[in-house]
Amino acid sequence: MLEANPDAKRLYDDLISPYNKLVRPVLNVSEALNVRIKLKLSQLIEVNLKEQIMTTNVWVEQYWEDYKLKWDPREYGGVDMLHVPSDHIWRPDIVLYNNADGNFEVTLTTKAQVNFKGLIEWKPPAIYKSSCIIDVEYFPFDKQTCVMKFGSWTYDGFKVDLRHKEEIQGTNRVEIGIDLSEFYLSVEWDVLEVPAVRNEKYYTCCEEPYIDITFNISMRRKTLFYTVNLIIPCMGISFLTVLVFYLPSDSGEKVTLSISILLALTVFFLLLAEIIPPTSLTVPLLGKYLLFTMILVTLSICVTVVVLNVHFRTRSTHRMKPWVKHVFMQMLPRLLLIRRPSDNSTDSRKVMIRTCNGTELRDYNSQRDSFPRRNSYDTEYAPELNYTGCRIHGPSVRSLATMGSPMTSEQAIIQEQERTPPGVRRLHFCPEFERAMESVHFIADHTRRYEEHISMKEDWKYVAMVLDRLFLWIFTVAVLVGTCGIILHAPTLYDNQEPIDVKHSEVAISTKHHKLFYS
Repeated sequence: MLEANPDAKRLYDDLISPYNKLVRPVLNVSEALNVRIKLKLSQLIEVNLKEQIMTTNVWVEQYWEDYKLKWDPREYGGVDMLHVPSDHIWRPDIVLYNNADGNFEVTLTTKAQVNFKGLIEWKPPAIYKSSCIIDVEYFPFDKQTCVMKFGSWTYDGFKVDLRHKEEIQGTNRVEIGIDLSEFYLSVEWDVLEVPAVRNEKYYTCCEEPYIDITFNISMRRKTLFYTVNLIIPCMGISFLTVLVFYLPSDSGEKVTLSISILLALTVFFLLLAEIIPPTSLTVPLLGKYLLFTMILVTLSICVTVVVLNVHFRTRSTHRMKPWVKHVFMQMLPRLLLIRRPSDNSTDSRKVMIRTCNGTELRDYNSQRDSFPRRNSYDTEYAPELNYTGCRIHGPSVRSLATMGSPMTSEQAIIQEQERTPPGVRRLHFCPEFERAMESVHFIADHTRRYEEHISMKEDWKYVAMVLDRLFLWIFTVAVLVGTCGIILHAPTLYDNQEPIDVKHSEVAISTKHHKLFYS
């Protein structure tokens, strides 16, 4: 370019040959050089929560005046602007103070644009990794404010007067301090504010002020990704805790389900620990919710063990106290709208009856009421109470034995009556019949005890079912209240502030128009 334009080549040689880039370009040594700076944000690459680093792609626009680089365009063929390598001229050593990767200054030395009046514009691009204090209290519904602090590393405020390019005289703050015209919208963050503030700081070692320009970038997280991949699964797992109390105890899977939910929450906790920074200052919102859910699941496991213990109690191990029956079988079922089904099995019981037409199957209750009930055997066998023989097999063995003895039958009867206590009437049956009756009585007693055992066991099962229903409602209310109380506590859910990157970004506007044109 310089070879094609001999005037520009001659101008370059005349300006750069005698130029000393080590000397600050001021006529008076005590005079401060006015340097103006401005940032143009091209891309918000990443905000690393764990390492607390913000990575940005910016243009660091710097403007100053150099009296040694002035010329008359008429002497150089009308050339009024020249591009010179930036490492051939004096530059203000503007660096990023809160740099996090070791490159404090611009690494790409692009050419600077020099005006014939000595005005220099230098706009080098740079990718900065700046330290950022991350507040994870409301993660993932959080807002972050990261700063980029620029200043001269060598010169104090008496040597270089650093100011923002768009600063209004009398104020140290610029509301739109970062140019967002070439900004590519971030998929994770909405840019809300980008103010710039000029600061003068005095240190105890020196009398000179040290000036810096602090650019604040306020961002609000887009929560769709975290809502779909973290919040909704955690809420679903927390609501599974309620189903533990709806699962029947006889299934044997209540504790297994609770432990499986606890393991799933542990996996989510490990994923969360990899995202957020290891800070002990506060617990993130999602961490609070996971911790709350893990406490609920742990309590559900303890309660389930107690309910299973009650469910499998029997008459041989536990006795049900009256207050337990009153509370868990009368009061709570009415409050929880539980109705115990009545036992109607006796109404449908069938028996075999011998009739004139043969053997028929009839209802037990109807047949029981159709026959007259006998109060005692005395009424039926009153005329024959003095008969000592078996009424089924005839005279007993003992009677037959006495018949062969010298004692007469009348004497045997009299002796038998004397043995019988006064006022007691007894019937005489053969030993086979008596043994059969004893067996029947034993079976009846065993059946009665078994039915009492089953009845007590069913009562304990009913108490366990009432406990399950009680804790079902308690844990349902706890999950709903805890979910609303923790998740809805995030202030960004009620923040209606419009992001400014959509308004000021020409790239976003052109992309939107392009989509509308082809849609």
